[in-house]
Amino acid sequence: MSLLERVSTLLRANLNDLVEKAEDPERMLKQIVLDMENQLLQVKTQVAVAIADQHLLEKKRAEHEQQAAEWRRKAELAVEKGRDDLARAALERVLSHNQLVAGFTTQAEDQKHEADNLRQALRKLEQKLSETRAHCEMLAAEHRRAKVVGRASKARQVVGVDQESALNRMKSKVRVKSAENAATSELMDADTLEDKFQALESEDKVENLLNEIKSRQVERKSA
Repeated sequence: MSLLERVSTLLRANLNDLVEKAEDPERMLKQIVLDMENQLLQVKTQVAVAIADQHLLEKKRAEHEQQAAEWRRKAELAVEKGRDDLARAALERVLSHNQLVAGFTTQAEDQKHEADNLRQALRKLEQKLSETRAHCEMLAAEHRRAKVVGRASKARQVVGVDQESALNRMKSKVRVKSAENAATSELMDADTLEDKFQALESEDKVENLLNEIKSRQVERKSA
């Protein structure tokens, strides 16, 4: 595959489709950026070579144009001096240089066309590379933001679970304490009721003893 074909393939690549299909989009985009940077460097080198070759061909064409003009001047001089044989020889050199001029002109035009194509590919690749870098940076930012959001969500879940556990423990403690208080209250109430009955029984005994004493006194007086 030629350099321009490889560049064309990169330019036709649909980044959105590639991102959606990639298992690791960020890594994939970084690799594309590296490929583009490599191709960009090669295109820049080829553009420089193409321009240099174009200038060399144009220089060669100009040299042969000058030589053709010089031999034409010599042919005119030979005609003036009546030396047709020298004039014919000079004109043969003119024709030879003119043929070379035509050849170098064609090559220079073809080289210019090639250089223009490379320049255009270079501009498009630079633009595509800039877009891809921006896309990669945006995706990386989204990836980092997603990680932060994920950690925050997980933290909220953990906090929520801890809070729920704490509330459940507190509720359990409250229920246990309530049960203890109820039991204590029942015990206290039971003790109090028992004490009341004991007090009543004690009152009866006291009354019986009092009645016994009164009866004895009455009996003594009667005797």
